[in-house]
Amino acid sequence: MLRTDHPLAGGILVGEDGPDERGARPTNNAPDALHLGRQNPDGSPDYHGWPDRFGFLPSSQAVFNPIGGPSDDVCPPPFSQATCLANLRAANDIPIGDVLAFPPQTITSPLAIEGADSSFTGVDFVPDAFVRDPVRPGAVLYSLEGDFGFSPENATDPAPVIGHEVKLINFNQLPNTPLSLQIQNFARNSTGDQAFVTPNLNGFNRPTNIRFGPDGCAYVVDYGAVRDQGADSHVVGTGNGALVQIPGTGVVWKICPM
Repeated sequence: MLRTDHPLAGGILVGEDGPDERGARPTNNAPDALHLGRQNPDGSPDYHGWPDRFGFLPSSQAVFNPIGGPSDDVCPPPFSQATCLANLRAANDIPIGDVLAFPPQTITSPLAIEGADSSFTGVDFVPDAFVRDPVRPGAVLYSLEGDFGFSPENATDPAPVIGHEVKLINFNQLPNTPLSLQIQNFARNSTGDQAFVTPNLNGFNRPTNIRFGPDGCAYVVDYGAVRDQGADSHVVGTGNGALVQIPGTGVVWKICPM
């Protein structure tokens, strides 16, 4: 339960895992988004633009055009990028068309966006017992599971791959001021992407949920590392399908204030 003086009081905070390069409406580069849902004066929920708004932009923007991937419905095996793109154009999937003729109501923009395929999986508000610098009262921690190799990596060297981490949001605390968010890294791998098969698997792999316990500590459920179906193909043999967990890599992390 939020305090009545919290900047988000009366709303619901939601992390949206955006579309990607697979399925019947393949999409590339679409960000994930953090939304504050509220009720309209008539009691109906506000509208955040799905399925024709990705983050702050319409889905028809060229930046979201699919580039063709083995998980796209019109790209059967054996996979060929050229054939896949030709099939996408023939199916009128480039550019991405609107699903709705017009928005049912005014579109509410997200509070913030994260990188493509960063994958929101858990959101929780910090208790007072967890408040230590840099965590302020009323802050939020959220977990990002990271990409699964359906699209190219969402960052290039030397930048780290986005996701596989826990982030912190502090909110402005001054009364009668516009809502503002300060987002920063809180807990992440220090040796790069460890979500797939690598020599080191001793950091966050795929944090899928975060909840605070009665002891004031944060508990992060980590699914573990997986075999993916990316271009570098960590999938080995017909018995090892995509996204199979690597045994022994799942864990529950406990984070307590010092």
